Amino acid sequence: MLSRRGCKPEVLILATVGILGLLFLLKTDEGKQAMKAATRVSSTSPSAPTPGVPATPRPVPKCKENASAANVSGFAGLPGHIQDFLRYKHCKAFPQLLDAPDKCSPGVFLLLAIKSSPGNYERREIIRKTWGVERTYRGVRIRRLFLSGEAGDAREAWKLNRLLRLEAAEHGDVLQWAFRDSFFNLTLKQVLFHSWLEARCPGARFLLNGDDDVFANTDNVVHYLLGLGGAGGSTGHLYVGQLIANVGPIREKWSKYYVPEQVTAVKSYPPYCGGGGLLMSGSTARAIYKESLGIELFPIDDVYLGMCLQRAGLAPASHMGIRTVGVRVPSSKLESFDPCYYKELLLVHRFVPYEMLVMWRAIHEPDLRCGKTLQVYQSV
Repeated sequence: MLSRRGCKPEVLILATVGILGLLFLLKTDEGKQAMKAATRVSSTSPSAPTPGVPATPRPVPKCKENASAANVSGFAGLPGHIQDFLRYKHCKAFPQLLDAPDKCSPGVFLLLAIKSSPGNYERREIIRKTWGVERTYRGVRIRRLFLSGEAGDAREAWKLNRLLRLEAAEHGDVLQWAFRDSFFNLTLKQVLFHSWLEARCPGARFLLNGDDDVFANTDNVVHYLLGLGGAGGSTGHLYVGQLIANVGPIREKWSKYYVPEQVTAVKSYPPYCGGGGLLMSGSTARAIYKESLGIELFPIDDVYLGMCLQRAGLAPASHMGIRTVGVRVPSSKLESFDPCYYKELLLVHRFVPYEMLVMWRAIHEPDLRCGKTLQVYQSV
């Protein structure tokens, strides 16, 4: 036997390497079997899908630019966003990035469908905590959805898409499609939502469709809808808001609503309700979807909905409780933000986030006393 003093370091190193090699060979077959077992598990047990993300998104071919749009007379002199609209107005199908497939299971009485740009996080959060809270009220179910596209800037889109995914995972209330979220694409957002509604939520009885800067007294909305009785139900026509009639395209380039003759040569629009906020029945929403399949996109979303109604032989109606241009008080000495005005209304446009929170709490104060009760629930 070698003494410790006589054992050379080289011998010890070789012995150690030999022992490790032998252990490796003994474990190799066991490791291979473990790897095979792991592979079998992964192939037979798919991982859980990310909440809100479509498990099997429907493949949508990329929509190509209509190059012939540049041949339209006066095209070169049009603003860039209108040029883009003419190039891509034929595009009506886009991949869905976020979904809420179980939102309408079981049935929903009132679905809040709120158009929201990706960056409007504060508005969405305040709506979730105030008038857009999901609940059962007077025995009927209220549910909420936010409708969004993508930010135009690639860097912003990278961040905001992740923000929306976080919101969808936490709240399950975001629908997002892979198109640029802009004013002239609001019609596209509306059309995609009606397509989703047809596929995912055909049983919704009523919809409150509006922007994320509206304030809605959803208590009053439910009271109004329940009071309709047989009229305006899931099989009846209902489309009410702030009625706009006898107007036509704005031809001034400075206007946000500028629509040149290259887009439409018509002199007047059909009657429609202001897109800031309106109510419709499930039946009317389905009629709009069917007509939208045969009507090309128009850059002003509320006018487009009026076109669909006209094609379906349906008419929009006015409702005194829906004020998409704000509340007008009878005297300059009165405060327009008085909760007594809003306690009797259905919807007002527009509010900043902190105003929504203040007003929602104010109209639900148990000791709120108002001098005169206003009857604003009936359509006129």
